[in-house]
Amino acid sequence: MASGKLLRQLIKSGVHGDAAAFRSASEAVIKEEREKNHHLLANDLERLLYGDQTFAGNSSRRSHSLPGLPTNKDNGLALLEERAVVREEKDIVLSDATQSALDEILMEHNRADTLRSYGLQPAQKLLFCGPPGCGKTLAAEVIANAVSMPLVLVRLDSVISSFLGETAANLRKVFDYIAQQPVVALFDEFDALSKDRGDSGDHGELKRSVNAVLQMMDSYRGESILIATTNYETLLDRAVWRRFDEVVRFEMPNLEQIKRLLALKLSGIRRNFETDDAKVASLFKGMSHADIERVLRRSVKEMILSGREFLEKSHIDNALAREYRYKS
Repeated sequence: MASGKLLRQLIKSGVHGDAAAFRSASEAVIKEEREKNHHLLANDLERLLYGDQTFAGNSSRRSHSLPGLPTNKDNGLALLEERAVVREEKDIVLSDATQSALDEILMEHNRADTLRSYGLQPAQKLLFCGPPGCGKTLAAEVIANAVSMPLVLVRLDSVISSFLGETAANLRKVFDYIAQQPVVALFDEFDALSKDRGDSGDHGELKRSVNAVLQMMDSYRGESILIATTNYETLLDRAVWRRFDEVVRFEMPNLEQIKRLLALKLSGIRRNFETDDAKVASLFKGMSHADIERVLRRSVKEMILSGREFLEKSHIDNALAREYRYKS
């Protein structure tokens, strides 16, 4: 939060209609928030002050967010990729247990100063497990939004190398960067980096990368939040588990969660059925969050392209039939 002095200047200039003073105070607030590493908040304030077009067209402003992303020395490919952070807590539907775990993590970071006064740290190394399409990556985006940090994806296609020692060298660049630059770092499909070393089918370089991951996680002391996701938790090396502060499990949505997801995704869409209708919700039983969203998107497109004013159950039936054809 901006200092009291800046807030007084901001309000005073606004009340007196002094545009130049208001702009100057606003820019000072943005600078202060960016110095606190509240990059997303600073970006949002810049959009409000300068307008989306000015912000998007001014690459120098955008570059303040994440300077000098590391690259693979052999092919020049980026090892990290910044991802847009748009979705908020209201945009995710989870089980009570998973939502509670997410809420606790966010509360720890919102009250990090209180924890540190007792010699404790908020959870920084998180492992998200569960079936594909159940909100693991979305939860990482929600966390980044809530703590006002940029979200970066660790690009495994650039990090992993067949050359001796190269994977570990790339990982070192990644960990060095996120130790210096506070971000939410998403290690998607983490099992590719930390597969069980007892698997005789894996080559030596992959086993060396597991050792490197373990060492770097042990020695990590930065302010970034590290989030690893996996659809195949049984593949993870046993030594990896104790490196994480929290393990959060994601599940396929039950009937009540499906109803909430329908209400969320169909908000603002005129329809001839209720989203809490058990018969409609049961049509999606056994599907992941991502599958449900894809079917709903397809059904709304059909409604629009067919010139219909209301979304009908028949649109959903057609979209579901197409979904099952793809998977059969």
